[in-house]
Amino acid sequence: MTDRATRVETAEAAARGATLAPTQEELTHLVQEVLPHQGQWSQDDYLWLTDCTSRFIEFTDGRIEVLPMPTDEHQSMLAHLYEVLSTFLRDRGGTVLCAPLRLRIREGKFREPDLVVIRDAGDTRRQSRFWLGADLVVEIVSPDHPARDLVDKRRDYAEARIPEYWIVDPRSHTVTVLELDGAAYVVRGVHARGARAESASLDGLTVDVSAVFDSAGS
Repeated sequence: MTDRATRVETAEAAARGATLAPTQEELTHLVQEVLPHQGQWSQDDYLWLTDCTSRFIEFTDGRIEVLPMPTDEHQSMLAHLYEVLSTFLRDRGGTVLCAPLRLRIREGKFREPDLVVIRDAGDTRRQSRFWLGADLVVEIVSPDHPARDLVDKRRDYAEARIPEYWIVDPRSHTVTVLELDGAAYVVRGVHARGARAESASLDGLTVDVSAVFDSAGS
């Protein structure tokens, strides 16, 4: 039995033996005993945790980050983009999936893009537990920490050699299309309301920017 499994089993046994519901302080202490400290998470620990929850959790070199729950606005834009991409890919043999879905950037680093696209549904990078790559990823900028999508993930997806990255920004009502050029992304277009965002690598794929933000009532 692994050390983590032993800790979990011990915690569960303690909980079953309790005669009163634990206080918040006791629960916090229990979680701290069971889970690794920041900086000490292994990849297996991270995969185990995300197998046990529907929360959005990302992992980088021993540290986890729990992302905020998506808003109605976020989910409405995501649903619209999913439908557009799904319709485009359906007859072309590709597929699009939405978070939560783990994407491995490299050993020891995982992200959960809002949308991940692959040209060929049979591509071996598409695995059941997590994907090993993608042809296009889409992120809707989170209001809690915009730099995560604008800076950090731009760097990470370039590191993963993903050819194209779209950043949907509800603050400016723009869709930025980035294309990988060497080791970094270059901007191929910043598309505002009234325009159509055009893919740099998927021939024929365009998205009505106004429709994206109107879908959220924004």
